[in-house]
Amino acid sequence: MKNKVQLITYADRLGKQGITGIHSLLSNEFSGVFGGVHLLPFYFPIDGADTGYDPINHTQVDQRIGSWDDVAKISEEFDVMGDIIVNHISAQSKEFLDVEANGSDSEFFNLFLTKEKVFPNGVSEAAIKLIYRPRPDLPFTRKKLTTGEEITLWTTFTSNQLDIDVNHPLGQSYLNSILNKFHEAGIKMIRLDAAGYAIKKAGTSCFMIPETYEFIDQFANKAKNLGMEVLVEIHSYFHEQINIAKKVDYVYDFALPALVLHSIRSQQFMELKKWLEISPRNCVTVLDTHDGIGVIDVARSGDKPGLLSDKDVDLLVNSIHENSKEQSRKATGDAASNLDLYQVNCTFYDALGQNDQNYLIARAIQFFSPGVPQVYYMGLLAGENDMKLLESTKIGRDINRHFYGKSEIEECIKKDVVKSLIKLIKFRNDHPSFNGSFKLEESDKDTLILTWTHNNHESTLRVNIKKSEFKITWSDGDTTNNLF
Repeated sequence: MKNKVQLITYADRLGKQGITGIHSLLSNEFSGVFGGVHLLPFYFPIDGADTGYDPINHTQVDQRIGSWDDVAKISEEFDVMGDIIVNHISAQSKEFLDVEANGSDSEFFNLFLTKEKVFPNGVSEAAIKLIYRPRPDLPFTRKKLTTGEEITLWTTFTSNQLDIDVNHPLGQSYLNSILNKFHEAGIKMIRLDAAGYAIKKAGTSCFMIPETYEFIDQFANKAKNLGMEVLVEIHSYFHEQINIAKKVDYVYDFALPALVLHSIRSQQFMELKKWLEISPRNCVTVLDTHDGIGVIDVARSGDKPGLLSDKDVDLLVNSIHENSKEQSRKATGDAASNLDLYQVNCTFYDALGQNDQNYLIARAIQFFSPGVPQVYYMGLLAGENDMKLLESTKIGRDINRHFYGKSEIEECIKKDVVKSLIKLIKFRNDHPSFNGSFKLEESDKDTLILTWTHNNHESTLRVNIKKSEFKITWSDGDTTNNLF
């Protein structure tokens, strides 16, 4: 993956013209802005129960947005990242429809994970309580098949997303087929979605257990043998992220968004500085994604302290609700059909009360933090909460998943905040200092100074958060210049 800013987008929500439309935007309106693109689920169907994260056919591009040839063409010019959903498959998949029809005689029966496979001798209430899950109810769904057989499927997320048995040859063959298809299309990087839940073992949390690390390592090695890098998507306690980073190509810095928001709200950088001292360097940085703004990544875990105190986490969440004029509250937690109760659903621009200066400060901090930055399409256009879409679908995360038409994109590009953001992105892409070493400079608690140095090239970000001011300077060894 190039050390340049990457775009995260759905193929059907930025211009509404599919994969070829995204290719055109990257080559024209956003020429020179992005080094690569993370295409969110583009396989069939893109509009399932979880916007593509419940694939009926993971190896088929949804024909409404393009073909594998279109993916191959865009990958010739840009680094393309694709999601491999390693944990589950749709209940409408041909594989499970065959199981429904033929029961245990189906050739695909052992592709799916059942409660009985993990707990062949039954399960106690204590064992069930150990299971970590992102939703409040049990991760099981009872199904009666046409044959009259009844099975209890493991369903970590929804009853439509059936967990597969990744240890069974059928599960391994299924995942390998996706890897091979991605490789054929020229995809340079894969994002392992829901990888933390892939391995279930009786008597454990069934989340990021030692066997999970082994699975991720084995799968990552297969990808590397095909010339692909691996990004692991895990929302968890911050020490867990540091441990994971030691074993994979890239992890997300999911703590950064909450810490940046906290810094702006509290007008001091103490917690953010502590994190930047220890954060993984092989990370992908984000402020916003297709999911919500994570809280678990900065919160305590049991009796282990978090990056933020309980009080600061509450203040952070409430500040997002207040800044968004309570819109985020209508899209978060039990207020809408949310899969992840540990996230706040809101655009990052609205989380900052649509304050252009603070928004640019947040992006500058992201671009100067260690890692390769990704910018979500809503964030690129300083997008506002889509309350009409939320009201229509009743899905909390849709507040941050607006459908932009081509003319609307053209209007957004004219906004001063978007022009300034693109200027920041191009600087991050082009300045040689970002290929060198990072330094967190000593400063007062209300000041942040981040410096990058490579040979005789240097760039520095200085933020005074109490004054809502930031300054970027850069030099080539002979002259010093100001960007902002």
